[in-house]
Amino acid sequence: MNAFSRNPADRVVVVGAGVAGLSVALRLAPRPVTLVSAAPLGLGTATGWAQGGIAAAIGADDAPSLHAADTEAAGAGLTDPAVALRVAAEGPRLIDWLVSLGAPFDRDAAGALALGLEAAHGRRRIVRAGGDSTGARVLEILVRAVFATPSIELVTASVHDLLRDEHGAVAGVVCERDGARFRIPARAVVLATGGVGALYASTTNPRGATGQGLALAARAGAVMRDLEFVQFHPTAIAVGADPMPLATEALRGEGARLVDETGAAVMAGIAGGDLAPRDVVARGIFQALARGRTVSLDTRGALGAAMATRFPTVAGLCAQAGIDPARQAIPVRPAAHYHMGGIRVDGAGASSVPGLYANGEVASTGLHGANRLASNSLLEALAYSGFIADALDAMPPGPAVPDIRTERPAGDLPAIRQTMERHVGVVRDEAGLRAAVDALTPLAEAGCDAALTAVMIAQAALDRRESRGGHWRSDFPHAAPARHSETTLHAVMPEPERTDEAMAR
Repeated sequence: MNAFSRNPADRVVVVGAGVAGLSVALRLAPRPVTLVSAAPLGLGTATGWAQGGIAAAIGADDAPSLHAADTEAAGAGLTDPAVALRVAAEGPRLIDWLVSLGAPFDRDAAGALALGLEAAHGRRRIVRAGGDSTGARVLEILVRAVFATPSIELVTASVHDLLRDEHGAVAGVVCERDGARFRIPARAVVLATGGVGALYASTTNPRGATGQGLALAARAGAVMRDLEFVQFHPTAIAVGADPMPLATEALRGEGARLVDETGAAVMAGIAGGDLAPRDVVARGIFQALARGRTVSLDTRGALGAAMATRFPTVAGLCAQAGIDPARQAIPVRPAAHYHMGGIRVDGAGASSVPGLYANGEVASTGLHGANRLASNSLLEALAYSGFIADALDAMPPGPAVPDIRTERPAGDLPAIRQTMERHVGVVRDEAGLRAAVDALTPLAEAGCDAALTAVMIAQAALDRRESRGGHWRSDFPHAAPARHSETTLHAVMPEPERTDEAMAR
């Protein structure tokens, strides 16, 4: 394998090119960074599909403490209050930073930033660009900034493994491109690889979102936290597409209603109604579907007529499906959307493995708890980019241990997705979760990264015998005392005990 010529004592490798990867690479400048992306910059990331916006307490009636309180309330007892306040406090400054890079945020007639409202937020604090095109617009300006930063080296390849030194510290990555593998040594690696939605048959995520970063970190021995908490977006547009197009939550903030085929309100009698936290709305829709009802998002009238200008992304998606939102309700259903769990990191984004950091959806920072508050994901990635850059002082690792060439079979991804959809979805029970673990374990043992991530999620869901946030057990519908779940790969898939005969071979 060939090694890049840059001094590994200086280089940081960032894996992933969504908002989490791009922003941390920019924050590390002018330190040398190698940014590894499986696709050309601007393509294949969930960031570009983010419709909602960035939550930031910049309104005259708002404050970071109020934003933090809403974050804690949505987190269902597992949000770290100190993390929530720290991240919320970064919001206004981060919006200013993006504006300085050229972010075209929406503004009101007076030129001030226009602030939207989303579910479970007590104030209008959602900063948007292009109505419902925030992710795409932010991604564009970050890509442009990366191309203009000489200290960032770009490599288009997939990451196959993490390099380790003799003490177990991460010492770089093993990449693969066009069938050839090569090493990139580094003093630290930041994983910014996104989520796990594509492990489910119904998802709003890109097809590459199969949790590879979690598998890489788990194989390196990193501690995982709260893997069972998967957020299902309530209003994926149910028109048979894969991935499913998304009808942003901001539509409900502007008055859209969830109705069944008779026009009755689906969320009637449920606290918060259409603007309840996402897990509550997702279960409400799921239960209506289970009763044989159909569920639609009713934007008919003035909101639907204005969607082409106010929510052009959703309007375009509806047009592709032959739906006129001014005259027809939009069919919706829950779909896997965001992973609250991930690699456990500290306030500097550092994992339990020396030299390994994580940012964005792949990380578990303590912000989201059991249920992410809408529009906090881009905020978190931007905030922790700065925290990582400010604190990244990893000592250079020793020489990398020669890696053993291992194959990672793709496995039967359609079967994995169906298993997760059926047994580890919006509503779960012991029998289904055990069936999922039994079906996924052989594939994980064979080396399939997607199956490894899936079985870790299923096992964590099986072990949590309560209902909380994005994890709902029909056989344990009540909450137990709040606790985090933490695990390692060895705990989920322990190596078989070696016999004396085997040791003698």
